[in-house]
Amino acid sequence: MICFTSLSLSYLPRARILAETLRAAHPGWPLWAVLVDRLPDDFTLDTAPFDRVIDAESLGIPRFRAWLFKHTLVEACTAVKGAMLCHLLDTGAERVAYFDPDIAVFHPLDRLPQMLDEASVLFTPHQVAPNATPMAIADNELAALRYGVFNLGFLGVRNDEAGRAFAAWWTARLYDACFDDPAAGLFTDQRYCDLAPALFERVGIVRDPGWNVASWNLSRRRLRITPEGAILVNGHPLAFYHFTKHGGVGDAMTDRYAGAQHEPHELWRWYGRRLAYHAAPGVAKDYWHYGRFSDGVPIPHAMRRQYRQRPDLMAFFDDPFDAGSGLRAWFAENAPAVLVPDDA
Repeated sequence: MICFTSLSLSYLPRARILAETLRAAHPGWPLWAVLVDRLPDDFTLDTAPFDRVIDAESLGIPRFRAWLFKHTLVEACTAVKGAMLCHLLDTGAERVAYFDPDIAVFHPLDRLPQMLDEASVLFTPHQVAPNATPMAIADNELAALRYGVFNLGFLGVRNDEAGRAFAAWWTARLYDACFDDPAAGLFTDQRYCDLAPALFERVGIVRDPGWNVASWNLSRRRLRITPEGAILVNGHPLAFYHFTKHGGVGDAMTDRYAGAQHEPHELWRWYGRRLAYHAAPGVAKDYWHYGRFSDGVPIPHAMRRQYRQRPDLMAFFDDPFDAGSGLRAWFAENAPAVLVPDDA
């Protein structure tokens, strides 16, 4: 079993929590990290939490810099997941599990290797029980129809014919279009996987309510902390919790669906304390090397979107991050509106 995650430096505190909790549950499971970023000049990365750190540019993605320019931060960190999965399968890993960096493991995942003996691909759905109120249906079930039935914060793949076929297909789709564009039927990597049970054999669905608990399924999952300190979800051990958008909209959604339960709030506060403990001095909260041109000017999202709609520009500008490449000047002359800063 090899586990991996994908991150930028701004997500390093989250990834450190994933590493410490996974290692506590499974000290023998290696955790690899694929870094979609570049280190600031005055920052030294402590790689101790991870067994190996891979630079995304080393994964052999064709025309990496031109390809990466099309993506926002979240899109980019998601888009490399397929290439990293194929890399691990190619190196001979028998079973691979991906975890988002904002996941924390609370109970040993002892069933996972057996699950990957019985299935070639494993998904966790956003919902495993019907919602009952109009608000919960809108927030959770209708949202799953827009953003994907399965949450790709977790993924398990076995190195067999079906697993490799899925990995190759998913990687190709992510290379072509891993964008946050629900109106076009896309939500990074998730919507593609709605098709996987129809396209591939041996696709398993983990219905255990203790796996991938998050604000989007709290409406149907009840947490309880026993006198001995065990955390249960609908009577099942809490395997791992997904702290999506902690410090943002996740706070509001947790308040909305935790209701009178104090346990989700306890976990939410615990995560905040661990984030503070694992803070990375020297890295700004919104730091991303690929968020700026080589001269430090921020790249507007509108410019990325326009660029990815122009195959001629993608073919001509091999390194669009280079401030001297002429891409910015081309937009200034032909589409100046896309140069308006995101915060303007």
